[in-house]
Amino acid sequence: MIRRRVVVRGRVQGVFFRASCAQEAAGHQVAGWVSNEPDGSVAAAFEGEPDDVEALVAWCQIGPPAAVVESVDVADEEPRGAQRFDVR
Repeated sequence: MIRRRVVVRGRVQGVFFRASCAQEAAGHQVAGWVSNEPDGSVAAAFEGEPDDVEALVAWCQIGPPAAVVESVDVADEEPRGAQRFDVR
C-alpha cells in the first residue's frame, strides 16, 4: 500500500472534479479523500495498491472533460489505513 497527496491547480472547481475523482477512485479501489480548497485548487489523498494510486495521480493531470489542469503537485505520505473515499 502507498499513499500520495496531490494538489491540482487550474480550472478545477465547478467542473465536477471531485465527483469525477470519486468515481475514478471507486473504479481503482483507492481510498482517501478529495476537497475544494479556498485558493481554488483541489487537494486529494489516494491510498491503495501502487498501480491504482498512480493511475489516480495520472488522471489528475487531465481531470474531467471541463477541467483545465495547469499543475499537479504530488507528495508521498505514510499510508493511514484508509478504508473508503470521501468527497469533502
